[in-house]
Amino acid sequence: MNPRATHRRVLACAATVIAAGLLLSACGGDKGDSSGSAGDKAKAAGAKTSKVTITVTDKGCAPSPAKAPAGTVKFTVSNKNSAKVTEAELQDSGKMLGEKENLTPGLSGDFTLNLDKGTYSVYCPGADTNRSAFTVTGATRKTWKDDPQLVAATQQYGTWIDGEVKQLVTTTATFTAAVKAGKLDEAKTLYGKARVHYERIEPTAEIWGDLDGRIDGRADDAATPADFTGFHRIEQAIWQQKSLAGMSKLADQLNADVKSLNDQVPTVEYQPAVIANGATDLVNEIQSSKITGEEERYSHIDLLDFDGNLAGANEAVDVLMPTLKQKDPALAAQLTQRYQATAAALKKYAATPGYEDSGYVDYSKVTDAQRRTLSQTVDAYAESVSQIAGKIS
Repeated sequence: MNPRATHRRVLACAATVIAAGLLLSACGGDKGDSSGSAGDKAKAAGAKTSKVTITVTDKGCAPSPAKAPAGTVKFTVSNKNSAKVTEAELQDSGKMLGEKENLTPGLSGDFTLNLDKGTYSVYCPGADTNRSAFTVTGATRKTWKDDPQLVAATQQYGTWIDGEVKQLVTTTATFTAAVKAGKLDEAKTLYGKARVHYERIEPTAEIWGDLDGRIDGRADDAATPADFTGFHRIEQAIWQQKSLAGMSKLADQLNADVKSLNDQVPTVEYQPAVIANGATDLVNEIQSSKITGEEERYSHIDLLDFDGNLAGANEAVDVLMPTLKQKDPALAAQLTQRYQATAAALKKYAATPGYEDSGYVDYSKVTDAQRRTLSQTVDAYAESVSQIAGKIS
């Protein structure tokens, strides 16, 4: 994973290769498979869960045991005393399937995957030995592909993601054209129009960590000033430096990277519980970098990013809603209510045309008390969203 991941709580498990599907990745642990407002506390009959522990240290992150039978595997990740290694993820051929991050010394967390037979790797960036093998043996049990309703949900979600990325390509091209032409005021109003599409599909984009880092990395993620590229480097030039001098090359790179993303996204196969986890990631992203004001630190269009994350999460919930209504009607109703409450809380800051044509007020004008209110509403929605994966698996 690229360095920017250390700023996030649990992101980038929103899509995966055919070999694995996420069952649960709730921010606070495994509440999705053992509790819920709807009272569905029973686990699926006959579904045995293998348990694997991963302790991250300065030296590495070897899984224990290093082998498990195909099926459901719960990974518990803990950090006892490492200051430089704060996350671990499971990868298949370089693609991340599940992770737990931001584990400072003394913290732990878990994620659960449904894994097919094969060889995977546990990756912990920053460790002396940052990869360890993990092997899955045997045959896999019945999967979501046997449920036509869930198959349709994955297809619908994939089509939506593809459409969003195409809009990202178009809006980024328009934005970067203004940048290359030196049109500062025009670039200001076009910046957010491109950003919102990226925010909607962020978990998918993060599958390709290096590409995501170039497109969406922040200044403090870059090892050197030259490594700071993409949207946020140009954002800095527009609002902090108030000059587009020297930005043409970066604009060309941003265009090329977004087009590369567009080429690769159609190759992704989405799985239902992984879609649900992506929704959790997006709602958590609102908390960790939008409400804090960290993401758009120069432009202050954070509320538009909030809008994008919320829309992406809601799309994921929507495609899974028919199954949720069957398996846990009470949770389905709660999700609808809490989404509406979150959308209403955000709408209070809507404006026409808004700050920098974003449709919202300047986030730097939103008080700490107002931000706390937003945070409380988002927290409630996140709690509900985090339960989805455990219900549909």
